[in-house]
Amino acid sequence: MTRAIAILGATGSIGKSTLDLVEREPQKFQVEAVTAGTNAAALAGIARRTSARLAVIADEQQLSKLQSMLAGTDCRAAAGADGLIEAATSAEFVIAAIVGCAGLEPTMAAVEAGATVALANKEALVTAGALMTDAAAASGARLLPVDSEHNAIFQCLAGNRMEDVSRIILTASGGPFRASSAETIANATPAQAVAHPNWSMGAKISVDSATLMNKGLELIEASYLFGLPSERLDIVVHPQSVIHSMVEYVDGSVLAQLGSPDMRIPIASALAWPDRMATPAAKLDLASIGSLDFEAPDLQRFPSLRIAREALEAGGAAATVLNAANEVAVESFLAGNIRFPDIAVLVQTALDKAKFDTPRSIGDVLEIDRVTRDRTRAMMKASYA
Repeated sequence: MTRAIAILGATGSIGKSTLDLVEREPQKFQVEAVTAGTNAAALAGIARRTSARLAVIADEQQLSKLQSMLAGTDCRAAAGADGLIEAATSAEFVIAAIVGCAGLEPTMAAVEAGATVALANKEALVTAGALMTDAAAASGARLLPVDSEHNAIFQCLAGNRMEDVSRIILTASGGPFRASSAETIANATPAQAVAHPNWSMGAKISVDSATLMNKGLELIEASYLFGLPSERLDIVVHPQSVIHSMVEYVDGSVLAQLGSPDMRIPIASALAWPDRMATPAAKLDLASIGSLDFEAPDLQRFPSLRIAREALEAGGAAATVLNAANEVAVESFLAGNIRFPDIAVLVQTALDKAKFDTPRSIGDVLEIDRVTRDRTRAMMKASYA
């Protein structure tokens, strides 16, 4: 059967990898809708290639440009928040890959519509985890993880009962500063921070990997996705990035998912679920790899991981504050306005000063996000000007 899909964030890295897979097997997929933030030309090209029926540009000022580029096709152009929600509810299978809180409302719309949602937007569960999982339970929506770590866990859980799970073990590459001294880390430049040793990623997520905040966000996401508390979630540094995560069962068995560091593997797992599909990813050659190494994360050199776990354990609005403050701090670091260690300091300070009630709607989440960003920018202006 042909699977009708909507790709939210089609021009980003996850969107491009998804399209690479879909276009290899066009007989298996019907692209109903594609979206982008501001790149109307790229979006129009994708819509034409895939014969999409709806193309949505988030930036409303780009709508006329998109419409003109789609003239003569059967693809309708739309823009803005309403257009994104329309795209998110246009298919029964949705790839949620819009970066940041901009993806919250359309992702929630897809969940409330009862779709199967392949989650590549970790902010959905980090900032609105309880709201998202409650909505999925109410609508019957299925959440399929696309992050390599969570997809690995999902695969290791197949055919097993959650009550038989002792703990989940997320693996972290350790980032570019895994073996660096505290002095080197303190003087790290943006160029050094984005030079990930294994994965090709955007600047923001690369910095998060360098601070280990990315693993902290994944810890929070895993808690909501699999319904486990902090004490049953562990993290181990695994520099080769061959084992993507592990699940330990009550009998002592540990199942691991291995694969090349290629995002097309977890995307394919979600796209074809419950079946499998071929990918062009490099096959794993364990003999050439030779050995797999593991070590405990250093919370002294990488305090962001500790801060994220504390936010998970605090509950309420803490994870929303954590995510917003971190995004502002990383943006400032990439702009050269603060030092690398200041990222964790700013996030910790934002959490210490936060006084928010538990969010009860996506609107509440977005307001907490907005206020936290404003406060974090004000703190930077006062402390780092």
